[in-house]
Amino acid sequence: MTNLAYDDLYFEDIGEEMLNGVIVMMAPKPNLRHYCASDNINSIFKRYIKGKTCRAFGDNVDVYLTELDRVVPDAMIVCKKDIIKETGVHGSPDLIVEVLSPSTAKRDKGYKKDLYERCGVKEYWIVDINNKSIEIYLLLNGKYKLDNVYIIQPDYMLEGMTEEEKAELVYEFKTSLFDDFIIDIREVFEDIDI
Repeated sequence: MTNLAYDDLYFEDIGEEMLNGVIVMMAPKPNLRHYCASDNINSIFKRYIKGKTCRAFGDNVDVYLTELDRVVPDAMIVCKKDIIKETGVHGSPDLIVEVLSPSTAKRDKGYKKDLYERCGVKEYWIVDINNKSIEIYLLLNGKYKLDNVYIIQPDYMLEGMTEEEKAELVYEFKTSLFDDFIIDIREVFEDIDI
């Protein structure tokens, strides 16, 4: 027996993006770990952005980059107020975050990364919840350069490290957009292990 109310809600939750003129269906709902990481990032962004001229947006906001490309990033920061419209963001956000999931990883690391570079997104994060890592790409002279990869080492790796090696681990980084916006990756991945 099917539950028609559930089926209707299920299909209403399925979003879509348009990549190079092709409609791509998104997963109906991310898993809880994906949601927690996205929510943590959005909370960090909103807390910092409060009272500033930029805006932070979470999932479910359409970004119209070209006539053939409309994406829905997991998080973003937009500092150009004139590109924020009722229907979404019409132009390039300053920072975009994509949290990888099995069905989107290839697009996030391939077509979307190239699209964001081509459209002038200044900073792009690829967040991997399984490896608890964040790849940071910065736009330099029109091309993305991998700035750094930040990772939380699993406990079994920490056990074999000396205190000096542990002290060298970097858990904080500064966004390229603001001189005083320090992100602690431990906060990004807080409570994602269900």
